[in-house]
Amino acid sequence: MTSIDDVKRRAERDAKSRGMHLTSDEKLLQTLLEGLKTNEERYGYPSCPCRMASGDFETDRDIICPCDYRDPDVAEYGSCYCSLYVDDEIHEGRKEAQAIPERRPYEKQMASLGLEEQDMEEEAAGELEKSGRKLFYCRQCGYVVFREEPPYVCPICQAKREMFEEIVTVSGHYTRKVE
Repeated sequence: MTSIDDVKRRAERDAKSRGMHLTSDEKLLQTLLEGLKTNEERYGYPSCPCRMASGDFETDRDIICPCDYRDPDVAEYGSCYCSLYVDDEIHEGRKEAQAIPERRPYEKQMASLGLEEQDMEEEAAGELEKSGRKLFYCRQCGYVVFREEPPYVCPICQAKREMFEEIVTVSGHYTRKVE
């Protein structure tokens, strides 16, 4: 069984080899290392502790720590998505770590949840239908609203209600409603 110290040594060695550091926030560091250890015990590989893993090695290959997104995240933002790996500025406290947009493709995120994109769209369409609300867009400025009826006046461009058209899904794609 892998120990927390083993996980930390492996992460430190990798960070050092790439000119990075592990976060200096000891509480965060401990939490992330425990997450890596737990995922390694659970799946047999240390998947990223801040992302959902599927348990399938091939599906999760891109989020095995250090994940495929770490280097571009650190280069652009100074830290990786979960802030385990940081650059000199963040490590030395000259710069704060910030929220980083998710780089992992949507399809891979859905696969980790055991869902296919079509399943999600069908579920969303069912919820949309149950709510009684519809998607409308303003043909003049493109403003989109989710309501039972279009607004009387567009809040963006002041176009009248007649300029709004309903948006529906057809074969998983959004399109204008055709009467």
